[in-house]
Amino acid sequence: MARKRLDPAIFNLPVEKMRAGYYSDAYFNRAREILERDAHHPIVRMQVFQRHEAVLGGIDEALAILELCSGRTRADGTWEPGRPALRVRALYDGDRLDPYETVLTIEGDYALFAHLETPLLGALSRRTRIATNARDIVAAANGKTVLFFPARFDHHLVQTGDGYAAYVAGALGVSTDANAEWWGAKGMGTVPHALIAAYGGDTVLATQKFAEYIDPGVNVIALVDFENDCVGTSLACARALGDRLWGVRLDTSGTLVDRSLWEQLGTFVPTGVNPQLVRNVRDALDAEGFDRVKIVASGGFTAARIAQFEAAGVPVDAYAVGSAFFEGSGRYDFTADIVAIERDGTWHECHKVGRPERPNPRLEPA
Repeated sequence: MARKRLDPAIFNLPVEKMRAGYYSDAYFNRAREILERDAHHPIVRMQVFQRHEAVLGGIDEALAILELCSGRTRADGTWEPGRPALRVRALYDGDRLDPYETVLTIEGDYALFAHLETPLLGALSRRTRIATNARDIVAAANGKTVLFFPARFDHHLVQTGDGYAAYVAGALGVSTDANAEWWGAKGMGTVPHALIAAYGGDTVLATQKFAEYIDPGVNVIALVDFENDCVGTSLACARALGDRLWGVRLDTSGTLVDRSLWEQLGTFVPTGVNPQLVRNVRDALDAEGFDRVKIVASGGFTAARIAQFEAAGVPVDAYAVGSAFFEGSGRYDFTADIVAIERDGTWHECHKVGRPERPNPRLEPA
């Protein structure tokens, strides 16, 4: 069964600016200008790769850039699209990558796409970093739900592509509608601290208002650390909301010790959301018959920390993860090289020393 790619239109690319080279390194724009002014139109094969084991992200975005922004300006100033004249083969978003594996090849008149190398590689690099980090976090969670909640840690314009990169790697929930746009879902979340403060610090009241006014199809998840008493607040919310309460979220600061732990100090690190705090909340809910209420853990979780919780059997139902999705900047830089040039209908090897062509049978026409 053929796999599907996203429609290029979904990316809302700034097409005119990309065609003009606005987002491109100046030397690529100058290379295009030289070729056009010299009427030199070499037919080349370019390959794209990165150097680490990874999960591919951004490939559909890169293909959309080629689809909509390749070409040249005619003498009359109108745009002559170039994508149909290019032969493109590519892997798919979510594919696992080996180091130096070719993810994309482009064949055609280099002047048609010389100006697109910068945004094309940028999309691949960022989204692959997000997808790879998401894969590691999802794997550590051992089948439990991972929520993609890092929107507040970066510029809003990156949300949509980042959310999709995390989605193809297995993160099932996102916090903004922009994160979820490309696969047609909606953002989700919990009762925020700010809403609790707006109701005078009354978590139960704020959660009741959330349940009253928000779509009944939305899961009600109470944020229960406002008063640094996760056990007491979880029980109060469960008693007040009954079956309407889907879960509680523990988000205790890494500089605080929750009230339920004060009599248990001495044998573990007590700050933040730690295994004993989760167990205390789970035991308290179960003791009053609220065993169906789920526990979401958040606050500084990484793949390594989640793995520790899972190895210890900590009763977490879902992990909300933030900035850990952005770790490792620079680890997944992509490179594009011309590796062959066509003369008289025959391909001839032509590449920088040390960058030979690496054919990849997994590539499919795009």
